[in-house]
This record gives sequence, structure tokens and C-alpha cells, in this order.
Amino acid sequence: MVDKKNMSSAEAIIEGVGGAGNVKFLTCCATRLRFELNDGSLPDKAKLEAIPEVMGCVAQSGDRYQVIIGGGVMTVFNQIKALPSMKGVTDGEDNDAAPKADKKSSQSNEDLKTSLRESGVRGKVAWVDNFFEYLSDSFRPILGVLLGASLIIALRAALSSLGIVDFSDPSAGWVLVNAMWHTVFYFLPIMIAYNASKKLNVDPWVGAAIMGALMTPEFASLKTLASTVVTTNPILGTDSYVANIFGHEMIWYDYSGSVFVPLIMVAVLALVYRLLKKIFPENVHMVFVPFLSLLIMIPLTAFILGPMGVYAGTKLGIGLAWMNTHAPFLFAIIIPMLYPFLVPLGLHWPLNALMLLNIQTLGYDFIQGPMGVWNFACFGATAGVLFLSWREKDSLMRQTSVGALAAGLFGGISEPSLYGIHLRFKKVYSRMLPGCFIGGVVIAVLGSLTTHSVMHDGVALATSGVTTNAFAFTSLLTIPVFSPMWIYAISILVAFLVPFFLIVFLDYRTDDEKAQARARIEAQAK
Repeated sequence: MVDKKNMSSAEAIIEGVGGAGNVKFLTCCATRLRFELNDGSLPDKAKLEAIPEVMGCVAQSGDRYQVIIGGGVMTVFNQIKALPSMKGVTDGEDNDAAPKADKKSSQSNEDLKTSLRESGVRGKVAWVDNFFEYLSDSFRPILGVLLGASLIIALRAALSSLGIVDFSDPSAGWVLVNAMWHTVFYFLPIMIAYNASKKLNVDPWVGAAIMGALMTPEFASLKTLASTVVTTNPILGTDSYVANIFGHEMIWYDYSGSVFVPLIMVAVLALVYRLLKKIFPENVHMVFVPFLSLLIMIPLTAFILGPMGVYAGTKLGIGLAWMNTHAPFLFAIIIPMLYPFLVPLGLHWPLNALMLLNIQTLGYDFIQGPMGVWNFACFGATAGVLFLSWREKDSLMRQTSVGALAAGLFGGISEPSLYGIHLRFKKVYSRMLPGCFIGGVVIAVLGSLTTHSVMHDGVALATSGVTTNAFAFTSLLTIPVFSPMWIYAISILVAFLVPFFLIVFLDYRTDDEKAQARARIEAQAK
């Protein structure tokens, strides 16, 4: 049962976007309600931002509109769906589940064109927008379990660093704890394949089953067969496997934790799936389309697409690793300076994919440390806004900044800060970027002075800079997963404090924005 207060907020949001009759499509991501409207000129930004649960709004082209809620977005989303007036409005689950109702090809294509855009600012090249939307929507639904796994990893790292638990010889109980986080990363290809398939209006269970086939015990056993040729790299000491499949050579890979393979596979699957739906009559789609999709795509992925995805991802990782090794100072500064511009556009997802790939192939990642510098510079700017709103008794900005700061410091999520505050006020970036730069310099200088070892497949590897062997949302809770932890902690502290003090002493608003804030505060006090 939804309480009256929350239900009235849900109703106010729908009224603010022009009423239920103006809503064509509604879904949500980690922090935002994402509307597709019949008339994009009807939303009332001021009315929406006056709602307590709303942190901000982002108008988009193509009659699309975003309402930033923060960590409680799913609750608000469910409350809106429960409204009687919203019964006829489709959401992400219904719209994307192509198997539920076979849509006409033209409608599917139109849905694909409109759904493959979510970033607040769009480019002029449609296929570029579509590419980044495909990446982001393949990862976005699993952010919650990734965050949960990263916190378990943080707990594990803290216990290990304090000498409480020896994970080199764990008890059965701690083996179970390891399974709690390892499940997310081991089966990540299946999760990504499921989401990517939904994005491209393909039966998501078909995409998941194809990747699952490459992770079964039967597929794993191919490397141990007598007919499989094993070659050892004399330099790296690694083994490669070539299996004999009906007289044809197939390069065998362990696809657990793979990121690029499911993305490439589903892109090809979408073409095959649509072609099969055109070839067969509608009344036999359920039988022959999944059957032939599996029959075609599993061998195609095992022989061609899988090795191609591993090769492409490895080359990208090697390129960044080369830069991190040969120009570590530059790398540690470029990453935090780029992220403030990549995240609002949704262009940071390829780097997130590379982080996961680095952990899978190298055993550690070197991008997340510098990325944490940007995150804490972002949170420091939000903390500065909170300080001023508390001093000025600005209840609206205080509520917005408290929610955004909590989501950032404890969840590592920057979107509530960006969309709720930073992109709304012209001077915030000029206060935040110095924190990104100085924090990057600190992590570069301190990282270049020390070396440490990381474990990969039981082998100690020497490296420099700040690294982590887990995919972690950069929050206060995940500091223990970074090594050397003291370098990372100092870097993010500096990155946090610089924009905080710049905003406290120099403000984050123009004169006009400050005048509007004073008028609003005076009106609230009456």
C-alpha cells in the first residue's frame, strides 16, 4: 500500500510532465525517471523541481525528458506505475520484451531509434549516439548488483588488510563469502547479454542462453580433451588452447567476466533474430526463431565472435596499459579531467567496460584510482553547495545536496550531483575541475614514487600507481580495495577539499542565480 504523501508526489511528477495523457513511455535508470512524451514542451521544470523527491530535470530533444530522483528512483517509479491514470502507459519491461508480443518490423525499428538515446546532450551523428546508448543500457540495469558486489569486496579487503582473515587459505565460510561477489563478475557476460538483447528488442533469454553455453562445464572441458592442442607462451608463461570441433580448429577462451564478447554477440544476434522473424510465419516464431538463433549464434560466437571480442578488448586494454606504464603522470591527470565531460554525455561506459576487462586479463585495474579523484572532486563540490545552503537556510538546495552527497559518498554515484546541481549552475565546473586536476597531480606524483605487487593467477606482478583487483564504485566504503590505499586516500581527500573550499569562499552561482536563490528563500520564509 502506497502512503498518501508518496502517492501525491508521484501524482505531482506526472502532472509536472504534462499529465498522464502526455506520457508515451516511462522507464528508469539508476537515478532518473526517463520519459518519452507526446509533447516535450509541456513539462513544467519549476513545478517539478519544487517536489521534494526531485533533484533536478533534464530536457532532451525528441520529446524526451528526465527527472532526477537519486537512489530512491525505483520506489518513485513503482508509485507512478501504480497510479490509475498510468495503467495504459508502457514501461521499460513491457516495451522491450519483444517475445511477449511480436511487433511489426517498422514499429520495432522506430522503438529502437527512439530508445537508443538517453544522454542529456545528443550528438549529431545518430550511430554514435546509438552505440553509446547500447553500451550504457547494457550495463545500467546491473549497477545495483555491481555496487553490492563491490561493497562485499571492500569488506573482504578491509578484513584482509587488518589481518583479521587470511584469504590465502580461507575457511569454508569465507569461500562462501567470496562466492557472494564472484557470482556477479563470473556470470557478468550472461547479464550483459540479457540486457543488450532487451535493448535491441531480441528475446533476452536467447542472448543469455548463447553466452551461457560458452560458460557451461561442457564448454570448459574442451581445454582438457586429448584432441585439444595446448601451447605455452615462453615469455608470459600462459597457455592457449585450440580445440578440434568436427575437424575445424576453434580457439578456446574462458569467457567468465567477459564484457566485449556479449556486446558483439548480441549486435550480430539482433540481425539474425530479425531476419528469422521475417522468414518464418508469425505463428511459428516461438518455435523456430529461438531454435535457429541458438543453432547459428552459439557456434558463430565460439569460433569467430568470441575470439574477436577477446582480441579487441585485449588490444584496447594493452593500449591504455601502455599509456599508464610509459606516461603514468599524464594518464593520472587525463582520466579525472575527462570524466566530468564524459559522464553527462554517457560516454564513460567504454572505460567502465575496460576496467572490467583489465581485471579479467591483467588481474588488476589502473583506471579506477584516477577515476576516484574525479568522483570525490564531484562530491566535494556538492558538499560545498550543502555548506552554503545550510548557512543561507536554503531548504531546497540543502535537500538536493544532502541526497546527492549521500548517494556519492556511500554509493559512488555521481549523477544526482551532476544533474541535480552541477549542470544547473554555471560556475560549479570552474570550482570542480581544479579539484580533478590537483587530485590527479597528487595521485600521479605519489604513485610514481612507489611500486607494489598485485596477485594474478597466483603470480605476484610488480606495478606502480594506484590499482585495484576489483570493480568498485568509488565511495568511502570502497577505499580499502585500492592499493596503495594511503595514496588513494590522500588523493581523493585533496580532490574533495579543493572544490569544497573554492565553493565555500567563491560561491557556485552567478549574481543572477544568487538573486533568484535569495528571492526563493525569502518566499519560503513567509
